Amino acid sequence: MESTSDPARREVTPLELFFDLVYVFAIGQLSHQLLAHPTWTGAAQTLVLYLAVYAAWAYTTWAVTLVPAEDPRTRRMLLAVMLAGLFMNAAIPRAFGDAGWVFVAAFLLIHIGRTVWLLTVGLDEVNQEHFVRVLVWFVAAAPLWLTGAAVGGGARLAWWAAAILVELAGTWTAHPLPGRRLESRQVGFAGGHLLERGRLFVIIALGETVMTTGTALTAAPYEPMTLLTAGVALTGTVALFWLFFSRSERVVRHYERTEDPMRAGRSGVISLMATVAGLITAAVADERVIAHPVEHAGITTNLLLFGGPALFIATQTWHGATLFDDLHWSRLLALPALVIAGTVTSAAPAYLAAVAAAAIVVALAAFEERRPTGDGDTEPIPSARPSD
Repeated sequence: MESTSDPARREVTPLELFFDLVYVFAIGQLSHQLLAHPTWTGAAQTLVLYLAVYAAWAYTTWAVTLVPAEDPRTRRMLLAVMLAGLFMNAAIPRAFGDAGWVFVAAFLLIHIGRTVWLLTVGLDEVNQEHFVRVLVWFVAAAPLWLTGAAVGGGARLAWWAAAILVELAGTWTAHPLPGRRLESRQVGFAGGHLLERGRLFVIIALGETVMTTGTALTAAPYEPMTLLTAGVALTGTVALFWLFFSRSERVVRHYERTEDPMRAGRSGVISLMATVAGLITAAVADERVIAHPVEHAGITTNLLLFGGPALFIATQTWHGATLFDDLHWSRLLALPALVIAGTVTSAAPAYLAAVAAAAIVVALAAFEERRPTGDGDTEPIPSARPSD
């Protein structure tokens, strides 16, 4: 099949951008869910819902990388997933209440239905074998999702957390089955297309951060402190944007040159999952600070305020180390700086904590902007290893 043997970079189609609108809605829902439930239980619930939503997006995007959106069969699949995704994402605020079955039914319909669809479109032998394994893992996790929907309270969270752990284990290990091993090197895969879809998903998450800042600014009184905290929030968002995109062409070159684009793609999907989680966390922190700038930051606000950028930076550092076997000391210093600043500012007013968090991120972005473009960017691509 031509689409699975052409690893060239393809343009993102309007239909794919239209499909992403459902996930613009989802990220907003998740941000509001965490903002409304700023407790450990609320954070755990939001995390489980986010990982499910992200899995629905990521595996669908991977499928379209294998079978281009120009294919009429793919168009029909995308529109079907988009419809089911709308119901799944609308159920997010009440997923741990009376809409648990709606969320789970839509999620499993997307997850299992899309995988069965992939097995009918004539993939190459390696991908066909791989998605048989993926289907086995998805079906194995389904009873956990269904049991969680049938119970309530903390039990639902426990069952769904177990289900998402199975999902994550499969993603991290490339869905192994006993006695079956695949070699992914030299398998045709449009890794550049997957990378571009991932970068657009980051734009969606950054857009939610900007929208959250704007919404909080609209709701707050127009006082100097409101303008200060909104300005600090937007500055931090711009710095995170710069950290992600300023050297992303290096990653593009890797995807174009690597012998194992499928392995690189899986690494990118995993890193994107944590990167977007960091942006959602930062967006919630910004709204809390703008709404209550002079109150003590406290542990909750600082975990969000410093933890979001820390997760974002740590993930990008890991991704760079995975692809290029290098670590930048500036990012390694920024991480403990965020931890220390978050600890010492917990009793300070929220606006001071926000200034400290933004200052660290901005300083890191400014330093990396001054670092020569070629510094560490020209080493040969490491030899590819089997992905599963």
